[in-house]
Amino acid sequence: MFDDRIPERRLASSVRTCSGVSRRRFLQSSTAAIAAAATAPIGIARASEAKKVIVGAHPWVYAAKQPGYDITPILDSVFADMKYAGMDGIELMHTALRPDDAVERIGALSEKHDLAVLGTSFGGKMSDRAEHGAILEDAERVITRLAKLGGRTLGTSVGGARKPKSPEQLDAQADLLKKIISIAESRGVVLNLHNHTYEVEHDMHDLRGTLARVPGVKLGPDLNWLVRGGVDPVEFLLQFADRIVFLHLRDQKADGKWSEAMGEGDMDYQAIAKALDQIKFAGHAVIELAHERDFTPTRPLRESLKISRQFVRKTLGY
Repeated sequence: MFDDRIPERRLASSVRTCSGVSRRRFLQSSTAAIAAAATAPIGIARASEAKKVIVGAHPWVYAAKQPGYDITPILDSVFADMKYAGMDGIELMHTALRPDDAVERIGALSEKHDLAVLGTSFGGKMSDRAEHGAILEDAERVITRLAKLGGRTLGTSVGGARKPKSPEQLDAQADLLKKIISIAESRGVVLNLHNHTYEVEHDMHDLRGTLARVPGVKLGPDLNWLVRGGVDPVEFLLQFADRIVFLHLRDQKADGKWSEAMGEGDMDYQAIAKALDQIKFAGHAVIELAHERDFTPTRPLRESLKISRQFVRKTLGY
């Protein structure tokens, strides 16, 4: 299995980097928000006593333009843009945690830009038992390094299939998820299921199959992928209220194409705001912009992030 023992000199440097004023302030504000919302095993930092929600961003829109979707070479500009946009923190992509110097490098950027590491996205083809060994080793590496950076959420995608998964595939998927959950819990990290369309299509066949096999698993729904998968996000929030500890936020237009920023589309975020208030959501809310392949941006990404952050503050109150 993965061994992430850092030499003493490097570890001391990492501790100094990750224990500065911004990180102390972030960690000190962690007061069991997820436990309050969904009885998760560890608390998540909150923005205030009133809302208990931290708003961050995910770098997918940057990764989409990078070779191999690797944001490592542009991490500094990503952190700078998210800070400029008014984010409280960043949700990483797990590929950024694979390099040997990830803890030192990301910790330094977190301190430099006063931007907390909230967690990371993670995924793999979990219904294929032949992939389990590699995925589990990757998960242990990523979770261990994430925890050293103060991250507390693992937004996990189980991987799609060409057709609805068989009971055997769902069994395999659940077996691996249980192992990853155990690793995460041992390091103070909460795994949440992050959906694309394939988990929620066909009357949520994939997601329901996982929930039946891993009864206590938490959810981190992507509200826009729900829409694209034919699921009403308001109904989903109300139905699974006691499991939801995390959100991915994005917007789309009436024609089904993604808007450049949140608030420039037609998703009913007023209704979503009412549902979130009703279920007393108290996890993290992360903006994850995405653009169609043929889309040409009209402004720098940092400006679209800023517009989106302002929209979330105005519409959701976070």
